[in-house]
Amino acid sequence: MQSPSLRTVLILPYVALVIMLAVAIGALSYLAGSQAVLTVSEHLLQETVNRIGQAVDRHVVGSVATLEAAFPNGMLAPKTIETDVDNIRTRFWIATSLHIDPNNYVYYGNLEGQAIGLYRKSYQQGELRVKYQADEHRNRYRIDGINGIPQFESTEQALFDPRERPWFQAAQATSQDIWTSVYIDFGTQDLVATRARRVLGKQGELRGVVATDMLLHALNDFIGNLDVSPNGLAFIIELDGQLIASSCSPNVRQAADGQNVRINAADSGHPLLSEIYLQIRPGLSQPLDSNSTRTFIFTDSSGDKINVAYALFQDSAGLQWVNVVALPDRDFMGGISDNVMRTVFLGVLATVFVVFIGLSILNWVTRDLKQLSIAANQVGSGFGEAPLHIRRNDEIGTLAKSFQAMQSRLQTDHLTGLPNRYAFEQSLNTAIQQHSQNGQAFAIMFIDINDFKIINDRFGHDVGDQALIEIALRLRTHIRQQDLVTRYAGDEFVVILGNVHSNEDLAAIRNNIEKALASPLQATGTATACCGGAIGVAHFPDDADNAKDLLIVADRNMYRHKATLKEEKNRC
Repeated sequence: MQSPSLRTVLILPYVALVIMLAVAIGALSYLAGSQAVLTVSEHLLQETVNRIGQAVDRHVVGSVATLEAAFPNGMLAPKTIETDVDNIRTRFWIATSLHIDPNNYVYYGNLEGQAIGLYRKSYQQGELRVKYQADEHRNRYRIDGINGIPQFESTEQALFDPRERPWFQAAQATSQDIWTSVYIDFGTQDLVATRARRVLGKQGELRGVVATDMLLHALNDFIGNLDVSPNGLAFIIELDGQLIASSCSPNVRQAADGQNVRINAADSGHPLLSEIYLQIRPGLSQPLDSNSTRTFIFTDSSGDKINVAYALFQDSAGLQWVNVVALPDRDFMGGISDNVMRTVFLGVLATVFVVFIGLSILNWVTRDLKQLSIAANQVGSGFGEAPLHIRRNDEIGTLAKSFQAMQSRLQTDHLTGLPNRYAFEQSLNTAIQQHSQNGQAFAIMFIDINDFKIINDRFGHDVGDQALIEIALRLRTHIRQQDLVTRYAGDEFVVILGNVHSNEDLAAIRNNIEKALASPLQATGTATACCGGAIGVAHFPDDADNAKDLLIVADRNMYRHKATLKEEKNRC
């Protein structure tokens, strides 16, 4: 047998070594990319679940505030509604002004069968529904403004007895606030939940029940507009699987008899949503901790790996909803697999080149993957603002761009282009940490646009969106270069102002902002549509020594300013 040539002896081991090296590089690339994807996707899942929880919390908090304004805890029930109708009407108007969406309807009924309710159609107009005798039908009156004189409109055909309503009967059985089951509103065909509370007499006996409706259409719109990932989805369900909101399917459908009925997640008609629910349903029968998020990965019927996170939202009144977010692996993996094959091919091709080129290729492939992995780990640790400097046009560059886009989505408000609430919280925590290092004081300014819903109602939501963009631009151009303006939620903005020590330091900035907001909005096309805003300021560390309390102080000061503006407007 002829011995192999020296060339063969030298080439074959080298070729084998390069191939093994290429395989090793490919494996390392895949593992590094997978780890980066896993870290990013898990962080995005948890962040999105938290955002949904915050949206639900805003709805619930609005209902609590509405009931408290309508009948403050400890306020005794009037002897009859008729003797106290003006005071009740005034409180109900104030209560429905707090969160007109979703809490635009508050009502009260007593053991004598009397009933009064106020339904807000807009900030300026409401409908008073009242009956003074158990056997009479409710009359409806139009009211224009808090001090408007009721104008009779109609008498209801059906006899309304509050004592027979589910909200009245549910509240009788408990001394705490209680939620009714979610139901379909007859008029709007949207999902609604009612929060009710007992109202007591002088001896602590039950005299009546006050309640408010929480409309869920805005929550459903929020879920539907979540930009999770190209094939990701999000939904909210009750513990029995009934859909509250979904980004990929309706929450009600029309039955054979023409009536709208609710949809269970198992019968949603969306295959992936139904599969996810079947995966988490066994866990819903076990006690869930509302302070933690559960995550898992499963393979769906199409063979795709699905990353899922879900968390329980509950409150003291018995509300128990589950927020769910799911992201397919393929939305994040991008060209990782193709990149592995290309790396192997380049390793084989390197057999005709010097070892230096092979080592250069190895360094070229792994350098940016390592940077991406480090950045992903930073994001997973809560540092969402970590910069990523990767400029490539291959699959790794695509993954880096996807990662940067996800960073941007997590921190940027899609409408105004301003930093969002998450970015604000990150920046606020950074400012607090810097204060501990250099002792530099700072302040935050909470801005709530006045009567913004009137612009939406008068000109439409498209003009309202353009108005928000215009307001954001004004705020951004009327602050100092070192300050940061963010969109907190809806028509609320927060500004972080550095190197300020007192209200005198803020006078010029606040004056600029008030002047900017007072000018007519070009988006409306009129010279009379002005917005203005209520502004609340909190100084760190004089007003609070942590982010949560600082925001509470600014929010409280904003509402005081808003109340002052309303009083001045009423006097005018």
